[in-house]
Amino acid sequence: MIKTAVARRYAQALFELLDQSNIEVTRETLNGLGQAVKDSPALRHVVVSPAFGVDEKIAVLTELSDRFGCPPVGKTFLGQLVKKNRVAFLPDIADAFGQLVDQSKGTQHVTVSSTTVLPQAEQDRIRTRLRETLKREVDVTFQTDASHLAGVQIHVGSTVVDSTVRGRLQAIQSLLTRD
Repeated sequence: MIKTAVARRYAQALFELLDQSNIEVTRETLNGLGQAVKDSPALRHVVVSPAFGVDEKIAVLTELSDRFGCPPVGKTFLGQLVKKNRVAFLPDIADAFGQLVDQSKGTQHVTVSSTTVLPQAEQDRIRTRLRETLKREVDVTFQTDASHLAGVQIHVGSTVVDSTVRGRLQAIQSLLTRD
């Protein structure tokens, strides 16, 4: 909870510092760096280890952010994260920043999970229904999860609509085992 609150505050501060022309490139930079920190044990070690100095950490993050085309404000922000020892929060900050960008655009991020890859026509139908239901633009990510058995699971913010066989079986089990 504390980590999420800190990430939101940092994301909000960065969002307010940027002008509209730099928001998307900063979003891509934060997402890329956040994913790199998650995926690369070596990078994670460099940015969180006390064995490396502040200047070394800033140099590494600046070099990586240059590859994404990050604006100067974003680079300064990354330097502040290092100085305040908050680099480990980078993936969470990236998520919070993305939510702020979507909110400012009036876009809702939705994740649709199914057992197999859905045909394009079905994806388009789901995207259209979500846009109509939510009355806003939607950014839909489709993914697969074989554990669902059949059906789809839709995540809209903190709301989950579960019409999978697995979800229904769990609901039945819950009803049958109640006191």
